[in-house]
Amino acid sequence: MSNPDQAPAIILVRPQLGMNIGMAARAMANFALDDLRLVSPRDGWPNPDAGPAAAGADHVLESARLAESPAEALADCQLTFATTVRPRDMPKPVVTPREAAAMIRAGAARGLKAGILFGPERSGLTADDLAPVTTVITCPVNPGFGSLNLAQAVLLMGYEWFQSDAAPRPAAAPLPPAPHGEVAGLIAHLETALENAGYFHVPDRTPATKRSLAQLLTRPAFTSEEVRTLRGIIRALSEARKRRTNSGPERQV
Repeated sequence: MSNPDQAPAIILVRPQLGMNIGMAARAMANFALDDLRLVSPRDGWPNPDAGPAAAGADHVLESARLAESPAEALADCQLTFATTVRPRDMPKPVVTPREAAAMIRAGAARGLKAGILFGPERSGLTADDLAPVTTVITCPVNPGFGSLNLAQAVLLMGYEWFQSDAAPRPAAAPLPPAPHGEVAGLIAHLETALENAGYFHVPDRTPATKRSLAQLLTRPAFTSEEVRTLRGIIRALSEARKRRTNSGPERQV
């Protein structure tokens, strides 16, 4: 049965420091990766330095499996990848972490298991390590400084894997614009209020000014609620002006 959530195996080839294994496990746990495989770790396994660096990702360390070679670690994987900062001179496709994540996710939907090799901290993967894989993963980084540590490389790949499952969230549907009749009512309401306030005091310019107001009020595509709000504002201002006018000047006693 296919499992689109089937996570790839993270395979550390000849890792040197237990601390780095722990940090890699921590990076894996951040992105729901728990299949850790270790190929000939230099200081053996288990390693007491891994636990503190894992910062709680103990389940990843406890389930880690040992292998004697990359080929053995990849034995159950139909999709095989290797990370390297510089592709060797060999006829293998080279993809980015994001492209690889999409390939792994698509393969998982077909029930295919993927494995990703990460090389030793100092030297990276050798040509022999790369031989059993079908695809090379290279991260586009600063060409003047392309060095990633082991945990960073695992974190980067884990992030892209995790994000590849993030379905695009539909944007909130915009509210429909008010019918033109409502906007026309707003325009007429404003014109009346402005006429009462003496705004159109230059008769020759009144038509052009009204056209400008109409264009101004139709451009934003107001919703019905916004039209009602604006008309409420105009009404409140008009009534306040009317009250001031009706009250007349204050009489002195």
